[in-house]
Parts: sequence; C-alpha cells; structure tokens
Amino acid sequence: MMTCFPDASDWTCPSPLAGVKMIPVNEFRSITSEQNPQFRVLKPWWDVLSEYLGIAMLMIGVFGCTLQLTQDKISCLPNRFTDLSGGDRDCSHLRQDKENESLWEFAITKHLAPNVVEVFGRKNGLDIHQYEFVNHFCYERAVHWYGKYFPYLVVIHSMIFMVASSFWFKFPGTSSKIELFVIILGKCFDSPWTTRAISEVYEERREERMVVWRKNTMTKSDDNAASPIRSSIKSVSDQTSSEATASLLDKKEGEQAKALFEKVKKFRTHVEEADLLYFMYVLQTALKVFKFALITVYSVALVPNIQIVVMCSVPPDLTGFAAFCCNYNKAHLFSKLAYCYICLVGVYGLLCVYSLYWLFHRPLKEYSFEAVRLETGINDIPDVKNDFAFLLHLSDQYDALYSKRFAVFLSEVSECRLRQLNLNHEWTADKLRARLTRNAGERLELHLFLLPGLPDTVFEISEVESLKLELISNVTVPGIISQLTALQELVLNHSPAKLQLAALSHLRENLKVLRLGFEGPEQVPLWMYTLQSLEELHLSGALSTELSRSPALDSLRELKNLRVLTLRCKLTKIPPSVVDVSGQLLRLCIHNEGTRLQVYNSLKKLGNLSALELTGCGLERIPSAVFSLSLLQELDLRENRLTAVEEILSLQHCRRLTVLKLWHNDISCVPEHISKLRALETLDLSWNKIRKLPPRLCYCTKLRHLDLSHNQLSSLPSEIGVLQCLQFLSVAFNSLESLPEELFSCKRLQVLALGNNSISSLSPRVGNLAQLIRLELKGNRLESLPAEIADCVSLRLAALVVEDGLMDLLPPDVKDRMKHR
Repeated sequence: MMTCFPDASDWTCPSPLAGVKMIPVNEFRSITSEQNPQFRVLKPWWDVLSEYLGIAMLMIGVFGCTLQLTQDKISCLPNRFTDLSGGDRDCSHLRQDKENESLWEFAITKHLAPNVVEVFGRKNGLDIHQYEFVNHFCYERAVHWYGKYFPYLVVIHSMIFMVASSFWFKFPGTSSKIELFVIILGKCFDSPWTTRAISEVYEERREERMVVWRKNTMTKSDDNAASPIRSSIKSVSDQTSSEATASLLDKKEGEQAKALFEKVKKFRTHVEEADLLYFMYVLQTALKVFKFALITVYSVALVPNIQIVVMCSVPPDLTGFAAFCCNYNKAHLFSKLAYCYICLVGVYGLLCVYSLYWLFHRPLKEYSFEAVRLETGINDIPDVKNDFAFLLHLSDQYDALYSKRFAVFLSEVSECRLRQLNLNHEWTADKLRARLTRNAGERLELHLFLLPGLPDTVFEISEVESLKLELISNVTVPGIISQLTALQELVLNHSPAKLQLAALSHLRENLKVLRLGFEGPEQVPLWMYTLQSLEELHLSGALSTELSRSPALDSLRELKNLRVLTLRCKLTKIPPSVVDVSGQLLRLCIHNEGTRLQVYNSLKKLGNLSALELTGCGLERIPSAVFSLSLLQELDLRENRLTAVEEILSLQHCRRLTVLKLWHNDISCVPEHISKLRALETLDLSWNKIRKLPPRLCYCTKLRHLDLSHNQLSSLPSEIGVLQCLQFLSVAFNSLESLPEELFSCKRLQVLALGNNSISSLSPRVGNLAQLIRLELKGNRLESLPAEIADCVSLRLAALVVEDGLMDLLPPDVKDRMKHR
C-alpha cells in the first residue's frame, strides 16, 4: 500500500519499503533452538515438528513487528461528503472491491513529458502537520486493538510455546538428570563393549545352531561324505575364534566400559525413585494445549476486526473537518497473516493433543526389555520404571536402537563378561604362575585374594594342585577347569562359587580336598554334597543363626570317600549329618570358638574314628562318648575348661591312643593312673597350671614327644630317665631351679627346651645327648655353660639358644667345633 502526501505544488509518494530494516532471525536463535544438540534423542517427532511450527509462527510475528515499526500505520483524509456544519460521516461508499487501488483516485493525469506526470486533485487546505496529527489520533482511536497489536501477540505467544517446549531441559530439578542420561546414553551407544557383548551372544547362538546342524548332518551322511563337512565346520569355528580374538577390547576400553556400568547403576538408583521428569513433561504439554485453545478462540473472534477503511471522528476546531476516512495500510496483510497464524496454531495444538494422548494412553512409567532380551539373547536385562522408563520411551521415538544398546549396560551377565575380560587382561598366565607357592600340605598352590572374579587364565596353569580363592565375590567355575589335571584341593574362603555342569562333573571325579569359609548356611553350595571322590571337607562359618537350633547341614551320604571332616562353627551339638559318613570317617575336628558343645551322643556311632579334635567346646571333663572309640589314636582337647582329668583312666579302653593333647586348659594336677596309657607316644600338657608331675607318668615308656611348657613346675621327677624313647621335651616357662641328672640319660633326645626357668647350672652330662639338634637355655640364671656341650655331636652353634654373654664365655675351640658341623 502506498501513502501520498501533498506538498506545495504536487503529491509526493515515497516508496513503501523506504527505510525498512528487517530484524534478523538470528537474534532469536537462543530461544528457538536447544543449546545442547544431544538432547534431540529425547525429542519425539511431534516435538520436532512443533519446534519448526514455533519458528514459523515466530517469523510471522517478527515480520509483522518489522512492518509495524518501519512503515506508516494509517493515512486519513477528510470525508468529502462532510462539511463544517456536519453531514454524512459514513465511509462505506469508499469500500469497493478494489478499494486499495481506487480509494482516493480523484487525480487527472496529464503527460507533460515522457517521464513527467502532473497530478491534479481536490485541495483540502490542510498542511502536513495537521495530516500527521490526524493520522496518529485516528490510529489510536479508530483502529481496533487486535489489528494494532497482532504482531506483538504472535511473538509473545510463540516465545511462550518455545519456552514451554524446552522448559524441562532448563528446570534445575530435571535438567541435570536429562543431561546425565543423554551423556550416558551416547557413551553406551558408542562403546565398543556394546558391540562386543551383542556379538558374543550372537556367536554363542550361532555355535549352538551349528552344533545342532552338525549332529543332524553327521547322522544323515556317511564317513566319507562327512570329512569335508567336518573340515568346513572346523574352518568356520577357527574363523569365529580368530574373529573373537581380534575383537578383544584393549585395557583402556575395558576400563571405560566398567566405569559406564557403575554410572548406569547409580543413575538407575537415582532416577527410578521419582517421576518428576514425567510430571514436568505432562505439565508443559498441558500448558501448550491450554495456550492453543485460548489463542484459537480469541483470534477467530477478533480477526474480522482488522479493517482496511475505518471512520474517525476528530474535533472540528483543530482541522475544520469533523470526520475523516482512514486507510489502515497493513490491514490486508495482517489479516492474511492472522489466518495463516491461526492455521499454524491449529496444527501445533493438534500435535500437543496427540502428545497428551500418547502420555496417558501408554504406560510410560514402565519399560519392558522383553523384545531386547529375545533379540540379543541377554536374558537378565531388568525392566525399569518411573522416570528411567519415561526417558527410554522418549529415546525409542528417536531411534529404538539406543535402548537396545543401552540395555547391555543393565545386564549383570554383560557386566560379568566385561569384568572377566578385564581380569584376563590384568592377570596373565605368566603373572599367575609367578604366584605359585607350596602350602602346608606340600601342594603347589595358587592363592587369589580380593579379585572381582576368577580369571580364565587360571585354567592355563595345568600344574596347579591347590586353588585358593579368598574374598572373591563373583566366582563361576567353567568347564575348562578340566584342564587343571593336577588339581586336588579347592579352597573357597568367603568366595561363593557357582559351577557349570562340566566343571561339576570334573570336580566330582577328581577333587580330594575342599575347604569352605562362609558367613551363613545359605552360602554352603549344594554341589558340595555331590563330590563323590572328596576325602577331606573343611567347613568354617555359622551353620546356624540360633544356637538353640540344630546346625543346618544337609546329608553327607553321597560323600562315599570322605575321611576327614573339620567344622569351625559355633555348634550346640554335633550335626546329625556327620553320622551319614560314620562308616568311613577317620578324623573329626570341631573348633567351636568357646561355645559349649552339649551333646556328644553322635560320637559313639563313629566307630572307625582314629583322630578326634574338640577345640574350644567348653568341656569341663572328657566326654564319656570318647571312651567307646576303640580305634581312636589321636585325641586333642585344646582350649577347653578342663581342671581335673581323673577320668583319664577310662582312656585305657582306647588301646591305640598314641597322641593326647590337653593343652590350653586349667589342669592343675595329673593323675597317677595316666601310666595306664601304655601306647602313648605324644603328650601335650602345655599352657596349664600343673605344679607337680607324677612319677608314674614316666611309665609311659613309649613317649616320644612330651610338652610341659607354660606351667608351674618347680621340679622334674628323677624317673624321667626311664623315657628312653623321648625325642622332644619342653619344660620352658616353668619355675625349675635344677634338672635331675637322670634326664641326660635320655640319649634319643633331639629337642630340649629349658628356657625361661630359674636353672642356675647345667650338668656336664649334657654331652651324653649325642642326637641333640636343638637346645634352648635362654631366660635362666646360668653363669656359664659346660665345655662338654661340644660332645653333643649333632648340635650346631646356631641351634644353641642362650644369651650372647654366655655364648661369649664358651671356649673358642668349642665354638669352632659346633660352628663347623
């Protein structure tokens, strides 16, 4: 639309685009687009389309505002049918079909020259200032407010739409969760471990299918025809294994994948607790639907008020005219833009309504990975809920592949495989082989401590005889344990283990010794009861949480070859399952850690028992059930509450008893009838309160090992010389002041421990002990050592334990003789 003004002689018509400067759309970039491009994975197609619609609506508003600010708004002329006295003030006769082209065509053109046109028209007698006043006055009074402020309303509404669409990306309570999820999702999608884990499952399935196909093929073809088939299968298998080897992750990639597993776990724990993200998305979508309804209602009602020609009443004293007919220059354009804007808002609103339908029609607070489990073969992927589920539903609208690859990092099986891969990288076969040592049983042992799992490289060390796993949380023993042909002992100390079927078959036939440390009976593996070749079973842990209840130990009937059973538990009675192996059990050891063992009836049924150890069982007397064990050879009652052992006479029924250990008790007196134990070879009475040793003890002439240390003895009986078989004697930490001369007639003595007493002199007869290899004298009142000590031909200077001062007093030739032996 062109606006013309009369000057002194002619009408001047400036160009409608003169002085127009459009506002660049780049100024709105921070509003119309999301700063983080990674957030696109959480924008479904309707949000993306709504964003573009918002940009289009904003451009309409910006364009309208630009025209509003840079062009004249209205042009007014006096009504030609109205004079000063009043009259017709209606401008309807000017509203014709082509009113924009013939509104004020009163001019008669005359061609004065080829490029000059002279314009003639009616003279109104108004100057330019009066026209400007009238234009501004009529614009404010006559033009409808919707026609004036329409562009600004469009800009404001468009910005509200855009802010509402991205509000949950900026809100403090949701933005951090969204940003962390997007980062983790992208890393999981790009992680090499994702592809590796999925491909491994695929290879396993393909191998299973190939095994089935191989069996079917072999049954249908003869041997000659099967040869090329076998070779082709072997080549395919070799190729598969080589590809798997080539696809091994390096150490850095494995550590990155391990860190991702930890992040996913923490994120899931944090996000699954609430549904704030879902609530904010529903809230902003509902707000956009409300805005859509509001804009549609009032815009449809007010758009007809945008008129091109309007009638304006002006005070006649100012211009001489009471009525003006005005042309609103941008009315036609604004009317078209308004209808276009209403259409865009309508489409935008329909998208928002569809979004609400999607939000409430589908269970978006639950997400099932059932399809992913079936496709990938990873069966332990857990379903998720609340905000975690909602985020995954949104990412599926972008690309369902994201959730499939993300699901790998929710799987414990996948995490175990990654942990296994990292373990194999860190613990190579050479590194493990360097840790091999000899244990107390002289077996070649591999001890692994505080590892996240069991490395596969362990099974490459075929010489291992004992495998000790301590404080290892995830232990799965595979079938390749059969490669450890020398393995006889397995130690699982607080390391619950699962066995594959092939591993169980191998251990059932080959394992001889099993040592288990556990915290509760639920950690005792069931496969333990099926080890038919097991000879030794050592259990350490709480078999019952309540001492009043019987121990929770299943039947040991399948352990046909069990010979040794050790229980380090707090028991109130011997487990009934021990009776299941009574026929073949030779050694029973119960370490009760101070808890009183009250019932011993089961001992009577262990007729073949040759060794019994009852440690820390709170015994105040020797159980009578022990006396019925006629084949018993060793009895150890350490760390009990024995004060008197008068019932020791009944041990003579155990005619084969050769070892008796009553150490770490409160025994103050040894009965004379201990001499009835004629077969006794080892007697340990150390760490008691014995003040006097009965002479009849020395009638146990077969004694080889006698330990009387840490008592309160002040003397030794002279009858001790009768013990001609004695090889070990310890009376250290007593109150001895002298030694009987008869002691030095025990010529088979090899170890003599006399330290920490009050002995003032050592008899020269010590030289008679030709087989003595160790002599302890430190902590006594000796002032010198006899030179005859050099006659102990088996005693070396390093095995003589005395104070340095006494050692210096020995003659040089004596020291030389003892030093060079």
